[in-house]
Amino acid sequence: MSTIVYQKPEGLTDVRMHYCPGCGHGIVHRLIAECISELGETENTIICAPVGCAVFIPKYFTYDSIQCAHGRAPATATGIKRVHPDKIVLTYQGDGDLASIGTAEIIHAAARGEKFTTIFINNGIYGMTGGQMAPTTLPGMRSTTSQEGRDPHINGNPIRVCEMLATLTGPAYIERVAVDSPAHVIQTKKAIKKALTMQQEGKGFTFVEVVSSCPTNWGLSATKAMEFVKEKMIPYYPLGVFKDMEKEGE
Repeated sequence: MSTIVYQKPEGLTDVRMHYCPGCGHGIVHRLIAECISELGETENTIICAPVGCAVFIPKYFTYDSIQCAHGRAPATATGIKRVHPDKIVLTYQGDGDLASIGTAEIIHAAARGEKFTTIFINNGIYGMTGGQMAPTTLPGMRSTTSQEGRDPHINGNPIRVCEMLATLTGPAYIERVAVDSPAHVIQTKKAIKKALTMQQEGKGFTFVEVVSSCPTNWGLSATKAMEFVKEKMIPYYPLGVFKDMEKEGE
């Protein structure tokens, strides 16, 4: 008699994902589905899809979903959560969507302490539109719009979103994680589950940044891209908890 020890989470559909080999989106999708299933919220979740590589999220999850205008997922989620406070509401956004055109949206949603969860994928580049420089592109990192490498004197410095949002009073929980290794994937799941649990408990705005890879636009193999995350991305975007109202209240 066989025993099932691992299977597809109930929140994922059977649609084959379109992401490039080595991309972290598929990993994070699965972790979200696992967490929501374990919390018993599969039939009670609404996800706000971004403009970007994850634009087809509604195909991959069984949850109710809505396609948001570029950068406006936090505004959409605010309206949904206020009308349906009993629902689990989350936005799933890339660095171009959240940290560029959507900067004001995420800052003000966090400042107001809106009671939804944001999953922020930081791969340091615009993925869907051809590899342009993003707000999170590292100094010296090449892109289609910074072919000699990002020059802080010309292009400015990258934005560290967790550190920025942690200065606000509104957020309840902010953590930066990564998916470049099994140990980091396990920690990413813990962070996502904690963020969703705190939303269940009505504790306020929760935010998980996931440092990930973009092999195609970085011009690297899947293996080399993961090494780049470890050696370059994480030193610039250090992992850890930046705000936790539960610990602050101890």
